[in-house]
Amino acid sequence: MSEINKVVLAYSGGLDTSVIVRWLHDTYQCEVVTYTADIGQGEEVEPARAKAEALGIKEIYIEDLCEEFVRDYVFPMFRANAIYEGEYLLGTSIARPLIAKRLIDIANETGADAISHGATGKGNDQVRFELGAYALKPGVKIIAPWREWDLNSREKLMDYCEKRDIPVDFANKKKKSPYSMDANLLHISYEGDILEDPWTGPEEDMWRWSVSPEAAPDQPTIIELTYQAGDIVAIDGKAMSAAEVLRYLNKVGGANGIGRSDIVENRYVGMKSRGCYETPGGTIMLPAHRAIESLTLDREAAHLKDELMPRYAELVYNGYWWSPERKMLQAAIDESQQFVNGVVRLKLYKGNVIVEGRQSDQSLFDESIATFEDDAGAYDQKDAEGFIKLNALRMRIAAKKGRQML
Repeated sequence: MSEINKVVLAYSGGLDTSVIVRWLHDTYQCEVVTYTADIGQGEEVEPARAKAEALGIKEIYIEDLCEEFVRDYVFPMFRANAIYEGEYLLGTSIARPLIAKRLIDIANETGADAISHGATGKGNDQVRFELGAYALKPGVKIIAPWREWDLNSREKLMDYCEKRDIPVDFANKKKKSPYSMDANLLHISYEGDILEDPWTGPEEDMWRWSVSPEAAPDQPTIIELTYQAGDIVAIDGKAMSAAEVLRYLNKVGGANGIGRSDIVENRYVGMKSRGCYETPGGTIMLPAHRAIESLTLDREAAHLKDELMPRYAELVYNGYWWSPERKMLQAAIDESQQFVNGVVRLKLYKGNVIVEGRQSDQSLFDESIATFEDDAGAYDQKDAEGFIKLNALRMRIAAKKGRQML
């Protein structure tokens, strides 16, 4: 076992990472630095400081990364219209590269020679954290306790805590959380328990951020989103920061029953996994962005973006945010967004996001050409005949040669 002097741990303050703090010290005889990121998970992160102090931690980092998270990670991803396997808006995936970056930054600041995380050996997060870390610090040592220890159940973890006087709320030690949950400003995910049976539907009281579509208001909510270079910069005419935009859309979307999904996805490690997600703001942002692009983006640029999107989404899902290919795609996507400016009007109603209007000073829509009324010669319909014949030429030749397939 290689010598580890100091390790930076991604620390939530929960049971798993509290055990990891002591396990790292016991196993590697090393100093532990804890790092807790607030990326909008909806829970107070400051109590993690008291928990870390109770475990004897001397160097404790707690940061509010909400603005950076949405501005530099969520918004660039939504410029690409990224969605994995046609359903998943990548809420967990997009948070990992930022956390990995800060783990490496803190390792450099504190002189640590290793980082550690609480992701299991079955999931995607271990891949995302570690690919990011290696991309940013090639020689970093990574400790993944779930791949090393034998504490593979809640009971074993609680027993470990009792034997080593790790401060945990023992009054609730028999109360098992029904779901494995992960939250940030873009989404909240639910896995495990009854959701491990793909035939069993989720219980209504599982959802945290949204009402059911049936319980949503009978009157629709109308909102207007203002875009600048592909990003939302104002809602209903009020300028907002990136994080403020997503918080507002989460609130109004959840109130209208928007953003619930139930997915069986293909994990990068090879298995299928069933999860439920609440992504109210993201569910509004995707069709809204496509609406403003439909008005402002050149046809072939739009079609090329659609071809590139599945590859981009796969890179984010699999943990390749810091890869050269993702950066290359991002540069192309961002170049396409320079004229994606304007306003989209949406109707939110009982789980639905309905585009009602879009306008832009950079619109490529020319009413004088598109009209069904007299276009005053703006478009010569006779031109279509040659266009059609030239495009049919190869098929006409094949048919004459008897090679037309039926």
